[in-house]
Amino acid sequence: MNLLLSERYMTHVLQVGLEVLSNDNPDGLPKVKGYNIVNGKLTSASDGSSFESRNPARLNDCLGVFPLSTKEDVHDALAAAHAAFPTWSATPAPTRGQIIGNMGRLLMKHKDEIVRLETREIGKTLKESAGSVQEAIDTCLFFQSEGRRLYGQTVNSELPDKELFTYRRPLGVCGIINACNFPAAVPFWKMIPAIMCGNTCVWKSPQDAPLLSFALARIMHEAGLPDGVINLVHGKGSGAGQHLVDAVDEGLVNKISFTGSTAVGKMIGEVCGRNLVSASLELGGKNPLVVMPSANLENAVEGAYWAAFGTAGQRCTSLGNLIIHKDLYDQFVEMFMAKVEATVIGDSLRNEGVLYGPMLSEKYAKDFLVGVEMCKESGATQIYGRGRITNDNKPDGFQGDASEGVYMWPHVFVDVTQDMECFHEEIFGPLVTIVKADDFEHGLALANASPYGLSSAIYTNDRLEAYRYKTGIKAGMTGINNSTTGAEAHLPFGGVKGSGNGTRESGIWVIEAYSYWHAVNDELSGKLQLAQMDVDEIEIEEAEVDYSSLA
Repeated sequence: MNLLLSERYMTHVLQVGLEVLSNDNPDGLPKVKGYNIVNGKLTSASDGSSFESRNPARLNDCLGVFPLSTKEDVHDALAAAHAAFPTWSATPAPTRGQIIGNMGRLLMKHKDEIVRLETREIGKTLKESAGSVQEAIDTCLFFQSEGRRLYGQTVNSELPDKELFTYRRPLGVCGIINACNFPAAVPFWKMIPAIMCGNTCVWKSPQDAPLLSFALARIMHEAGLPDGVINLVHGKGSGAGQHLVDAVDEGLVNKISFTGSTAVGKMIGEVCGRNLVSASLELGGKNPLVVMPSANLENAVEGAYWAAFGTAGQRCTSLGNLIIHKDLYDQFVEMFMAKVEATVIGDSLRNEGVLYGPMLSEKYAKDFLVGVEMCKESGATQIYGRGRITNDNKPDGFQGDASEGVYMWPHVFVDVTQDMECFHEEIFGPLVTIVKADDFEHGLALANASPYGLSSAIYTNDRLEAYRYKTGIKAGMTGINNSTTGAEAHLPFGGVKGSGNGTRESGIWVIEAYSYWHAVNDELSGKLQLAQMDVDEIEIEEAEVDYSSLA
């Protein structure tokens, strides 16, 4: 449906379908015209600039053209969020929960289509995209019920004729910036609890997943979300994203929630800190997985393999350092490499049994190859992997035409030691560094030696080792006989050290990040009563009793 909309501020998002620019993509898939959504209206960039979203598995598949949002566009979105805040925050929490529940039911209705769209736009396998979308659904269904449980407390006063109360209050306007590797799950992790608490949002979509973000924002409005509560702007992190962060200095943002690199997270934290604005920072990781002699080796190999190469290693929770006890090192590496060499890679929309697909974009591919070179320069020994997959340079398990997309070999480096740069630095892609541990204490020390502290894991059937690991590791999440990856909608997600600032996504804990406690002192006595000063004092009365005679 070609709407031929030329005005910057156009019709309401629910009054139109999709504006198709062409159908000359592979398989006749459409190339669409994308828009920002500001106060429920479709808008273009104020200067008319735009960018394309392309399928990394088939670079000749252009999903659409989207606004390259300017500072003016971001400020318009912030103005809409501020205007919507009074009414939305005054909306009863159960009503807000009902709308969120509607979002979950619409996502269930359209799940298959949204899953295929995610896979087309960022290259994840259908199985993994389905998990990402299901996480968004689970988040909606969980927080629907929180609308009836957004509890405060009644607190007993130490003075008579006085009542004390606590209430959760919304922060205001939240700036939402998420990465493209989980483009359905993560924005819902952030925005659903935010709006549940009564906040409004400006959402800067990932540059590599604008069409999926647009589809999700439209579903939110279909669910009954009032205009201005969630406003979507597209663009670069250095453009629209930076404009959103800069708005903190201008007093226009009351909260920033960011998922991305540690370097950018530190910058955002600095801006928020000097303005006393709350920041939720979910950052990178160099996640350790320790394997001990008592472990079930087949289970440990499977967990390490999935953690290293699922999503082509493009998860913040992907395995970084694989730490193996010396007594089983050779056997484990042999078993692990057998799986690595049999890895099936390709476009899961066209091939069965694919473990991972392409890199998220050419940019991620370029950065990954820099990481590969860093491992070599660190002195690690490369035992598998040959960079970018081409038709002249491909593993046996590659499916399809490598020239169509952006694919990478799985990479394995051994002989890694704590003094190497590659031991400490996150490498975002299909690469694992293997480290040998002398004993449990050495393995735990190696696991804690990274500057990151997001996820961690240990494989052991020694219950004391499991206990000592989970109490000794410095990480936000730990798997015991499980991989470093995986999250559930009702469990807190986040890290410590270089992986985050202590805030959490998901579960009831995330409510703390999107609300503040308001204490109310209701004096009913009709007079001034001073706490700690006008309190009745009860004296101890002494009596002579020999209690020793009773024992």
